[in-house]
Amino acid sequence: MAGFCDQLNRIINLPAIPKRIVSVVPSQTELLFYLGLDTEIVGITKFCIHPKQKVKAVTKVGGTKQLDIGLIKSLQPELIIANKEENERSQIEALMYICPVWISDIHDLETAFSMIQSVGQLVGKKQEADALNSEIRHRFNTLVFHPLNIKAAYFIWRKPYMVAGRQTYIDSLMQMCALNNVFEAERYPEVSANDLVTANPDVVFLSSEPYPFRQKHIDEFKQLLPKAKVVLVDGEMFSWYGSRLPEVPGYFNKLLNELGLLFK
Repeated sequence: MAGFCDQLNRIINLPAIPKRIVSVVPSQTELLFYLGLDTEIVGITKFCIHPKQKVKAVTKVGGTKQLDIGLIKSLQPELIIANKEENERSQIEALMYICPVWISDIHDLETAFSMIQSVGQLVGKKQEADALNSEIRHRFNTLVFHPLNIKAAYFIWRKPYMVAGRQTYIDSLMQMCALNNVFEAERYPEVSANDLVTANPDVVFLSSEPYPFRQKHIDEFKQLLPKAKVVLVDGEMFSWYGSRLPEVPGYFNKLLNELGLLFK
């Protein structure tokens, strides 16, 4: 029996490499498929949408915060992979009575690296996970930007408005790009229109997820901040911490280049 430490410093014991895995975190589901575990993945959430062709045939066990515990139990998993932020604590605690649950806690790029490495060890894919981390580090070393001193706000929800604040993975990526988050509250605070006007960001990022901001919402924010640049951004690039990461530096380079041209 092997013991593994998750990112909450919990020790879970696995008698062997798991052959039946349930993932209740979309970005980590994508990672498991990337590592070649097509046949081992027996359950995922309805929000696990990548890779598109492979997720279609896998049993859906509800939403990330509305899991069908009975259905998960019926799948007889040997390992469940969850996340502190994306899943409800009470549901995860219920899942612990079914089988070992490994929980991630991602708040910056380094904890994402640690998660990938640990998951690789859990599922017998250490070499593949280490290679992925090496590729991600190489790609991020190519991230080129000039300190723009741009004040930014990143919106994840509407009605009520909610933003990514400090101590979040999204904020850590913004910092890497020398973007100054105008909202100092931690996690994902609600903000009002007046709060936004007072913060006066140079640029407003409207994420594609979890709220599906669209072109029509740009006008709404432009009315509040007529001098700001309002940009629709790919939420997966800012918040999916797994095998999507090699694509992120290229996306950021393009975005930062556009902002650099705007603010010269």
